Amino acid sequence: MGGGGIDVGLVRRLVGAQFPRWAGLPVEPVNSAGTSNAMYRLGQDMVVRLPRAAGSADDVAKEHRWLPWLAPRLPVAVPVPLGKGVPGEGYPWHWSVYRWLPGRTGSAPGSGPDLGSGFDPGPFAEDLAGFIGALRRIDTAGGPPSYRSEPLAARDAATRGAVETLRGVIDTATAAAAWEEALRAPAPTGPAVWIHADLQPGNVLVENGRLSAVIDFGCLGLGDAAVDLIAAWYLLPAGARAVFRTAVGADDAAWARGRGWALSVALAELRYYRVTNPVMAAIARHVIEEILTDHARRHGRTRT
Repeated sequence: MGGGGIDVGLVRRLVGAQFPRWAGLPVEPVNSAGTSNAMYRLGQDMVVRLPRAAGSADDVAKEHRWLPWLAPRLPVAVPVPLGKGVPGEGYPWHWSVYRWLPGRTGSAPGSGPDLGSGFDPGPFAEDLAGFIGALRRIDTAGGPPSYRSEPLAARDAATRGAVETLRGVIDTATAAAAWEEALRAPAPTGPAVWIHADLQPGNVLVENGRLSAVIDFGCLGLGDAAVDLIAAWYLLPAGARAVFRTAVGADDAAWARGRGWALSVALAELRYYRVTNPVMAAIARHVIEEILTDHARRHGRTRT
């Protein structure tokens, strides 16, 4: 079957066979631009999460091992597994049932999460910094490497390849210059810490203008603390980045690496999703534009 045959009927069969106490609860698809997992609301209080591919299926064991450990040590809610499903009904991978977390995700380019009218980004920036700081301070003993645990320089060939592929789509001259600047940033000197590594609009939940939960820990693991600084460009308007940077305690080197990570990830996403996933592509375009505009401003250059 793979990940292409996931539907309401499959979810009902899997739940009915493996978790009979929840059989008969309503099952409804959750609208999401995410590409790694399919999500289905189960009753009022739960959500079923099914990987679409083998790579995402590998994350199930990691989340069941580590999210219960991390959850009580973090200042906002994170998904806590309620049940671990096994392959069945023609579906080939392990899957999960989580508690449903209320809140709104966002996917509107230029605004990060769908924060509503009258939103003040300053407190939200501080919320993000608080989450990242708390995650960094958790004991790392036995933690797995993050999906994004490599040095920034290890992404050089792929990032330059993305820039070339996007010639005529983005300002490639400024993108190349911004990437080269990021590569000159000093490497981290401290030990690896816990990082979420994918703080994007679809992976945060907001209630009443404040961060209420962080979801999708598929990239979770140990790595450079600067990776989570991508939130500055993926989730915040330019005016709130200074608040975030101060609250998270990012020095010049970490900030430069974080900006490089955001650029590299966004370039890869735009290259991959430009035709197939308009929401992901639009977010990536926005991130790239923000970084290139900032680069040109700091260097007194005119964009072409």
